[in-house]
Amino acid sequence: MTGERRFRTGDRVRLRPNPRGDVFDLALAGRTATVSSVEQDLEGRLYVAVQVDDDPGAAIGPRRPGHRFFFAPDEVELVAAGSSPATSAVRTILVAGIGNIFLGDDGFGVEVAQRLTRRPALPGVRVADYGIRGFDLAYALAEDPDSTILVDACPRGELPGTVYLVEPDLDSLTEGDPEPTMFDAHTMNPLSVLRLARSLGAPLRQVLLVGCEPATLGPAEGHMGLSPVVDVAVNRAVALIESLIARLQTDDAPSHSTPMSL
Repeated sequence: MTGERRFRTGDRVRLRPNPRGDVFDLALAGRTATVSSVEQDLEGRLYVAVQVDDDPGAAIGPRRPGHRFFFAPDEVELVAAGSSPATSAVRTILVAGIGNIFLGDDGFGVEVAQRLTRRPALPGVRVADYGIRGFDLAYALAEDPDSTILVDACPRGELPGTVYLVEPDLDSLTEGDPEPTMFDAHTMNPLSVLRLARSLGAPLRQVLLVGCEPATLGPAEGHMGLSPVVDVAVNRAVALIESLIARLQTDDAPSHSTPMSL
């Protein structure tokens, strides 16, 4: 498509930006990427659109703004077949913190997500604080991550601050109404969100729940801030999630989670 040089969607390439080019392009010099499209502007100039390896936004899809970069064909070189980095096979994992920060320990999942986002980003892993935005989480699940880790405060009768791993019973989503007839966008009921996600076409390949027994969900008028015992449990949950991510990315799925219908 450009003299002797042709690119196709899916080609593995290395970026060689022009030394006089944009500073943001120069920052990507030497990085490897995957061609997502070859496009032409109104003046007939061709550009190779790429998705850069190790881009933390790659998990949300190549069509989202800010996660494709455009280079002239002479700024991109093909990488030999078979030299793709391990990141191309990394599983996509969504870590979703959920909860209401105005109801005491119900903000557990939100705090865990915020602490995880302050740690170095991992390839293929997206960490997000969804709060009580059920619609947003349902649409994120419809993006079809390989695995999803929900983080929430869930009373189970354990001692306050107990952190546990649960594998929700996804078969229960087919029982009764297949999806809620009314969905409140300002609440976060995990079962309703999973049902909505499935109605949007989400396969829900693997869903895990990292939960914490709350000490208090706050008075009726609301209360911000975690109880001391749950605040201590946040770091334990962060460590558990990081170990889960490492195991999931090597296809070593957790085998000792407790099945529980949400």
